[in-house]
Amino acid sequence: MVGQAVGEKIGAGRARVVSDVSKLQNVQAGEILIAQNTDPDWEPVMRRVAAIVTGQGGRTAHAAIVSREFGIPCIVGTGNATKLLSTGTDVTVCCSEGSEGHVYDGRLPYHVDHVDAGAVPKTQTKIMLIVGDPSQAFHLAAIPNQGVGLARIEFIVTNHIGIHPTALAQFPNLKDLKALNDIRDKIAEEDPREFFVRRLSEGIAQIAAAFYPKPVIVSTSDFKTNEYARLLGGAEFEPKEENPMIGFRGASRYYDVRYAPGFALECAALARVRNKMGLTNLKVMIPFCRTVDEGKRVVEQMAQNGLPQGENGLEIYAMCEIPANVVLADEFLKIFDGYSIGSNDLTQLTLGLDRDSATVAHLFDENNEAVRRMIAHAISSAQKANKPIGICGQAPSDFPEFAEWLVTQGIDSISLNPDTAIKTSLRVATAEQSNIEPAAAGRVSNAAVGL
Repeated sequence: MVGQAVGEKIGAGRARVVSDVSKLQNVQAGEILIAQNTDPDWEPVMRRVAAIVTGQGGRTAHAAIVSREFGIPCIVGTGNATKLLSTGTDVTVCCSEGSEGHVYDGRLPYHVDHVDAGAVPKTQTKIMLIVGDPSQAFHLAAIPNQGVGLARIEFIVTNHIGIHPTALAQFPNLKDLKALNDIRDKIAEEDPREFFVRRLSEGIAQIAAAFYPKPVIVSTSDFKTNEYARLLGGAEFEPKEENPMIGFRGASRYYDVRYAPGFALECAALARVRNKMGLTNLKVMIPFCRTVDEGKRVVEQMAQNGLPQGENGLEIYAMCEIPANVVLADEFLKIFDGYSIGSNDLTQLTLGLDRDSATVAHLFDENNEAVRRMIAHAISSAQKANKPIGICGQAPSDFPEFAEWLVTQGIDSISLNPDTAIKTSLRVATAEQSNIEPAAAGRVSNAAVGL
């Protein structure tokens, strides 16, 4: 059986086919999780399996992204994994044979090549990591790096809180009595708002402390409405959307009355990490900011919630992942202190496809010339504005040659999944030693963009 390989690891164990979330309780540590797809509800189980195989999805599907962060071998888009594999059979999941992953019968022997981390050369382009699980932070900090380019709080909210932020902010004024009682049981005697702020700040602080004093860029929440709705108490506060991927997500939520109370709790947690815990290496990044005016409103909202831009060195970045962020980069960068290119969403919106759709997954390609021109223009615009710009999407982790190309464009930093950081660092070092002048290459590429 074949599919798209995620990462480069190999895992072997007993297969466990899971048809729906109610069967997750049967999954044992060290098994191979077989499913059609996964979502944030599955993450506590995903972290303890030996490998994951899904029938649907592409390299930017939930299973792929989370597997990379957990360091678990994963094969996505097999089409028929849940039908061809049976619970109890031994299989080997191999992602070390190129972009195509293979599921083999039985537990096959394999060996692991080790690389001396001390031999990794220093690069002018900052090599940063993508980190989601706080419990892995101190372990991952041992990998040669210059900080964290993307720390997602979704993992912390899902695994360490599990309750919709607005449900806690509005507690006990909830219409859903079952959710009300379940939340009361979960938080015990603790103030509901303090429950959220404490747990979120502890998770963020663990990552920031592990990499201190290197910069750690934390993205504010970017769940889709269907994902928020699955959190305890969430159904009451979330609209039902036909396409949540381009709906009520990211920056548009933060100043909207439907989520502003929840965003206030996020800000309180971030402020606690910086101001009370002293981890001022923490920077904040705003995802999916659609308009310049929206950017201004979010920065104002943050100031009202204890995170004024510039105070105590606070920098606020924006995710550059919407074509408008590229076309109007000069205007957005007057508001934000820097950019980080989210190549996953930028690719889907440039090519007009849903990256969660298995039907069009074969068309998802960050190497498409239209996407490359978008990225080149964003880098050039940031250089002109004298603002830092990095990238935190999947592309550099999956395609080392893409990372090399980014170096020729003069990008400041590249954020990588931990399992590819050393290998890609070597490629970046080689690219930097070439005769290509980064700034000049960027200007040549942009001359053809016409944006």
